[in-house]
Amino acid sequence: MVDIKEGLTQKPVISRILIDFFKSKEDFDGKLYIGYPILYSGENSIVIDALWISKKYGIIIFDLIEKEQDCNDYAKRQDLIYSQLDSLLRAYPDLKRGRKELLVNIELLSFASNLCKTDFDNYIVSSEEDLNKYLGQKVLNWDSSYLFDKVLSIIQSVVNLKKKTKRNIINPNSKGGILKNKLEPTIATLDRNQEEVVIKYFDGVQRIRGLAGSGKTIVLALKAAYYHSLFPDWNIAVTFNTRSLKDQFKDLITRFVVDKKREMPDWSKIRVVNAWGSPKDKEEEKGLYYDYCISNNIEYFDFRKAKSINKNNPFRVACKNALEKSPSHINEKFDAILIDEAQDLSVEFLQICYNFLKKPKRLIYAYDELQKLNEGEALPNPTKFLPIEENDYDDRILKICYRNSRPILVTAHALGFGIYREPTTRVDGLKTGLVQFFDQPRLWQDVGYEKEEGEFKAGERIVLTRTEESSPKYLEDHSPINDLLVFTQFRNKKEQAEWVANEIEKNLKEEELSYKDIIVINPIALTTKEEVALIRNTLLQKGINNHIAGEFNADIFFQDKSIAFTGINRAKGNEVPMVYIINAQDCYSSSLFNERDLRRLRNILFTAITRSKAWVRVVGIGNKMQSLINEFNKIKKNNFKLNFIYPSKEEIERINIIHRDITKEEERKLKRDVDTLNNLKDIVESIKNGKTFIEDYPVEVQKIIKLLIEKLD
Repeated sequence: MVDIKEGLTQKPVISRILIDFFKSKEDFDGKLYIGYPILYSGENSIVIDALWISKKYGIIIFDLIEKEQDCNDYAKRQDLIYSQLDSLLRAYPDLKRGRKELLVNIELLSFASNLCKTDFDNYIVSSEEDLNKYLGQKVLNWDSSYLFDKVLSIIQSVVNLKKKTKRNIINPNSKGGILKNKLEPTIATLDRNQEEVVIKYFDGVQRIRGLAGSGKTIVLALKAAYYHSLFPDWNIAVTFNTRSLKDQFKDLITRFVVDKKREMPDWSKIRVVNAWGSPKDKEEEKGLYYDYCISNNIEYFDFRKAKSINKNNPFRVACKNALEKSPSHINEKFDAILIDEAQDLSVEFLQICYNFLKKPKRLIYAYDELQKLNEGEALPNPTKFLPIEENDYDDRILKICYRNSRPILVTAHALGFGIYREPTTRVDGLKTGLVQFFDQPRLWQDVGYEKEEGEFKAGERIVLTRTEESSPKYLEDHSPINDLLVFTQFRNKKEQAEWVANEIEKNLKEEELSYKDIIVINPIALTTKEEVALIRNTLLQKGINNHIAGEFNADIFFQDKSIAFTGINRAKGNEVPMVYIINAQDCYSSSLFNERDLRRLRNILFTAITRSKAWVRVVGIGNKMQSLINEFNKIKKNNFKLNFIYPSKEEIERINIIHRDITKEEERKLKRDVDTLNNLKDIVESIKNGKTFIEDYPVEVQKIIKLLIEKLD
């Protein structure tokens, strides 16, 4: 079967005929692109009508003819298109033999629907029957799968997306050697789901869900650049929560546009901007919320003012105010808006972006709920907060992880969900260690897990595993399991600091890693400067420079010849081979009232672990760290599979209530109520009205509340 990717086409009728033809050919292989790729041609770029790449047939480009007058000059179009693809492929030495011979076969065929006369000698066919005859004469086997993969990656425009790290390696078995020889040379090709998201044109809302490491950022960057190349007059915005993503987006977009158009992007038309923004931003970099306010004459809330209203989620407050004060006729400024890290923004911000769009409201947002770090509810289905119907949006899922190995990703998921966490028994009979849970069984399969044993039924034991398809084997085969993941407990922070500093010194001097291969993450962002000071000083004593990412410039994460230290928020969107997570005990269980913050803390741990492309070191202090190690040992014992009793729908609801995020003010009120125990009647009333839940209160108090509710009823 041919994998068909439909982009935007100006020839929909003949394109549909070609698509239907290929769908009917079960013995054909490869990929068929419609309205893709874009090739540079002199002063302009040309969009290929259709291109088929097959291991059996080579490359066949289709010049589609939908108007009779186009039958007259097809030969000129053929020559132009052929020469452009030929010169593109010849730029890669490994696709040539000697100076002249291209190792891959290119055919170019004009295809019309009974508008022109078939002439095989001049590469034109006018019917599906003639096309079938023509292809029957052109069977060609490629010399190797490498050639096919290489050409595919060039067509997808991902071959040059990742910067090559210069490594002077002495020992090929060192960690630097493993990166240079085993991990970094892996051919960069988009999987079918990623490619579908990039090329698929949809006039409306698109939702992209994906794991950490599934390529959401690359996909969004390529999609934005693809739109900019096709529609240079469009006003496009790319936005995000983590400011250090700005340079990454601009670099990816630049590479794609230069490859396709031989010119730099027009940054006045495609803007890469922070979600919040401020009056200090340059005109072309105005943050979206700020831009929305000034464009619609709405009072702008800076961080200080918004925080004075709500300390826990100031951005949500700012966006909510902007929505409430929006005029009846909004200044619709953008043709497309693409949002990364949507789980860390808010429904209100997505509504602002939707309002800011011209019809047909092309809003594309990507997220991973397990990387949610701030307080607030999970992102609901877009039909719940946007004026659209169920069939009015395009939903895409990226399930293959190209960054984290299977052991690392399963460990992150198991800890994030609390799969092997020590169960606690509550007064309502719920006994589970689970911290959060998918409310729909199919979501496990959506993120790349398969059933090995059991069923998705309440009370049944189920074992979920990741396959080589969803977690490529090469990501874990380079090192022993005990080196991929290391969990270590220390008696105090001095011991922790000395061990981390010694390991980093070893990474640099013995294992041939570079400074930019390593980051150190402190889970609790607000304490980062204080908590990393001891390790930083120890490194400086060893002559190893280091810095806190974003301390003096929020847009800069890495520095030359310097180890980056960071809180979890700035770590988002960045990836390195070696990740150190310090003070991991802070994520085992909450020190706050009734473990209310546990879901957020476990998401922090998940996000930190999944920053790694190769190796992870999780370290911490005291008994909580030992408990976390015990949890990790259960993951290892189960061979990095998820083995648990599937909860009922009611249990899932209670799990999500128990560990849901609440504001600090709500938390303080709950604690005051319990400390005084003079407000039991008010507590009962609050529970009955749905303002709070019985699970919000400590286990020892729940019995009293329950008895009082029964008595009052």
